[in-house]
Amino acid sequence: MDPGRRVLHDGAVAISGDRIAAVATAPEMVRTSARRVLDCRGSIVLPGLVDTHTHSYQTFARSLGEGRALWSWLAGFLWPYASRLTAEDARVATLLAAAEAALAGTTAVLDHHYAPADPATVQLVADAWEEVGLRGVVARGMAGTPSPVATRHGLAGELFAHDTPTELALTRACIEDRLPGSRVRVWGGPHNVAYADQALLRGADELAAETGTRWHAHCASTVGDPATYRAAYGTTPVAWLHRQGLLGPRATLAHAIHLDDAEVAALGEAGAGVAHCPVSNQYGADGVLRLAALRAAGAVVGLGTDGAAYNHRQDLFECMKQAVLLQRISTLDPAAASSADALELVTLGGARLLGLDAGALVPGLLADVTVVGLGAPHLTPHHDTTALLTYAVRGADVTTTIVGGEIVVERGRCTRVDVEALCAEATGRARALARSAGIDTTARPGGTR
Repeated sequence: MDPGRRVLHDGAVAISGDRIAAVATAPEMVRTSARRVLDCRGSIVLPGLVDTHTHSYQTFARSLGEGRALWSWLAGFLWPYASRLTAEDARVATLLAAAEAALAGTTAVLDHHYAPADPATVQLVADAWEEVGLRGVVARGMAGTPSPVATRHGLAGELFAHDTPTELALTRACIEDRLPGSRVRVWGGPHNVAYADQALLRGADELAAETGTRWHAHCASTVGDPATYRAAYGTTPVAWLHRQGLLGPRATLAHAIHLDDAEVAALGEAGAGVAHCPVSNQYGADGVLRLAALRAAGAVVGLGTDGAAYNHRQDLFECMKQAVLLQRISTLDPAAASSADALELVTLGGARLLGLDAGALVPGLLADVTVVGLGAPHLTPHHDTTALLTYAVRGADVTTTIVGGEIVVERGRCTRVDVEALCAEATGRARALARSAGIDTTARPGGTR
């Protein structure tokens, strides 16, 4: 993913400390000395994958809550469920999400976390990502003073625990308390532009400017969001952000599906970030991102898995494939998106959105590397490397994941955590949480069991 988009056959990557030292063919690298050599013959070595939007706390809700429209799903299922999570539940759920992501080749994440969102739990969640070995951001979920939209649509429930000034103060403390040099930082994370207090959004941008961070929020996720916002404020969410001067490199918006031409242009002109979540967009029947238009306008677009309750898997290879196929089927044009587009989104685009010095195998960049084994029948034969990565590879094909020069997955196993023990603990906690929330985990559509 260097400027020439080279594919090196018989290639080699040299790592020194946490940075890439050299990239060349193996014969050219023969004189390079190394304390350790990983033999990756029969594999593809690529930049580490970047997940620009997920919710690790949702891991315990995997496979529950099916068949609701988004706002009904939030108010009637997810938020009552999430309000019962303890700090330790959130920590274990994050460990599980992080292990799943690392095993699937993800090296960096943006975790939009709001259950629970007290400062101590936010730090536990950030620590959990680091414990598995990944880097990235925890965007602390902020609800703030209930807005007219939140109140009118029954969204102002348990998660609206603090008024806007308190939310901003708590987030500031989380940002400032994160130790220098931590792999995982904290940003502000208003829940959703559509129903957030407008003062909270202004405050989130001001806080990001003061602390050298960014902010992250859902925006224009469903087809009804623009009309709902217009009914309350006489404008649309992105148009309001633009008019307020809140679009820019500090703004990173999840989904951003339902935009008109002027909003696409505004996002691009401002260089704002968009986290595209193609699998969850289909799960919720939410819509199709205007991918080509946003990228042409200049927006920074990355890929996101979204939470396990709205996607079910932390697998960015699946998201790559769906990102391309959605564009083609929605336009009936097989040239609407390509495998090269998908690979740029999941590497370079994601790194830019998170502000990481990564996303390519280039000397001087962070040594975040993913290795995919090619021995399986579904990867045989292999001709076009980029197309193979996008359409045929699954997260389970990853053999090695390296973050900052450290091997965090080797031979398909996490090096820092006991995944079997983690899965057992997570299963017990998830079942107890479902019982506490009164959710029937045996129910089937139509009332069957």
